[in-house]
Amino acid sequence: MKDATAIVGIGQTPFARQLPESEKTLACRAILTALDDAGIAPSEVDGFASYTMEETDEVEIAKSVGAGDVTFFSKVGYGGGGSCATVAHLAAAVATGQATVGVAWRSRKRGSGARPWKNTAVQLPTPAQWTRPFGLLRPADEIGMLARRYMHEYGATRDHFFNVALACRNRANQNPAAMMYERPLTREMYMTARWISEPLCLFDNCLETDGALACVVVSADRARDCRRRPVYVHAAAQGLPAQHHGMVNYWNDDPLTGPAWTAGQHLWKNADLCPQDVDVAQIYDAFTPLIPLSLEGYGFCGRGEGAAFTEGGALEIGGRLPLNTGGGGLSEAYVHGFNLITEGVKQLRGTSTAQVPDASTCLVTAGEGVPTSALLLRS
Repeated sequence: MKDATAIVGIGQTPFARQLPESEKTLACRAILTALDDAGIAPSEVDGFASYTMEETDEVEIAKSVGAGDVTFFSKVGYGGGGSCATVAHLAAAVATGQATVGVAWRSRKRGSGARPWKNTAVQLPTPAQWTRPFGLLRPADEIGMLARRYMHEYGATRDHFFNVALACRNRANQNPAAMMYERPLTREMYMTARWISEPLCLFDNCLETDGALACVVVSADRARDCRRRPVYVHAAAQGLPAQHHGMVNYWNDDPLTGPAWTAGQHLWKNADLCPQDVDVAQIYDAFTPLIPLSLEGYGFCGRGEGAAFTEGGALEIGGRLPLNTGGGGLSEAYVHGFNLITEGVKQLRGTSTAQVPDASTCLVTAGEGVPTSALLLRS
C-alpha cells in the first residue's frame, strides 16, 4: 500500500454551533465539494467508507450524490478513533482493485444535537455498567481521570495543557473557517475558566459542532491526472492494545500506554520515514491531555516526556512540531477528527491558512484513548 494511493479531493461545509441542514444534506454537500475539488464525476464513485456512528449510510449517500455501481463499502467504529481508518480502508480497497474512486466522509450535528450519554432508556454496554453509575458519565470525565494520573506520575501541569490549547487557538485565529477565528485565548482566560471535569477546564475540551467533511481517494497513477496536487497515503495503521478498556484503559499494566502506542508501532514499521521526518502533525485533540499522550505513543518523545515537549512554543509554527494548523477539534471544529485529515492535505498542497514552509510529510492521528488509527501523508 505504500504510496499506492492518494487523496485528490477534499470538501467541507461551514462549521457552526447550529446549522439548519440535516446530516444527510451536509454529508452530500461535503462529498460533492470534494469530488469537484478532484475533478471527478459523482458517477465514477464506487467505494465508500464512514464511521459506525454516521447517521446517514452509504445507500442514501450513493443515491443522493449520483454514484455508480458501488463495489466497496466499510464502516469503522469507536467514534473519533475511526477517522484515519476510513481513508486507510479506502486506500486498501483501491490498492487491491476493489474500488477505483473512494469517498470517506463524516457528517455530524453535535452542536445542535443531543448528548448521547443523556439517553437513559438504552441499556449500557457492559464496560459502561462499571463506570457510569459511579460518575464517569462523559468522555471528559474519563479523560479527566487519565489526565490526573498523568499529572501525578509524570509532573504534567495545567500549564502544559494550556500550551496545547493555545497552539490550537492561535492557528484557528488564522483560519476564517474556524469557529474560534479571531477569538484569542490568554493564559488568564484559561486558568480562570470553569471546570468541565477537573482537572479539565472549558478550554481543555473540544468544540460542539455541526458540519461535514469528505475526501476522495484514488490510485497513485490516476492521481497524477486529477485537478489538484495529490497527497499520497504513505502508511496507515489501526491500533487496539491488548486488554484495552475504552478511554479509561483500566486493565492494561499501564493505563497511560494507550492505543497510540499500538498504532504508532505498526505505522512506522510500514513506513520509509520516522517521527523525526514529520514536518507537521494533525493530532487528535478532543481533550488537551491527548496531545502529550499521543506525542509519546507516536514516538516524538520518550515515556512521560510529552508534557515537557509542549514547552517553549514547540507546537507553534516554527517550533519542533507544528500542530493542528487549522485549529483542530479544540478551536476549528469537532467533527470526530475528520478536519485533521483535510488540514493535513492542505498543508501538503501548500494551501493551509497557517502554512508550514516546505512541508512534505504530515502525520494525522485519530482519537487516543479509544481503538484508534493514523495516517502518514506525503506530497
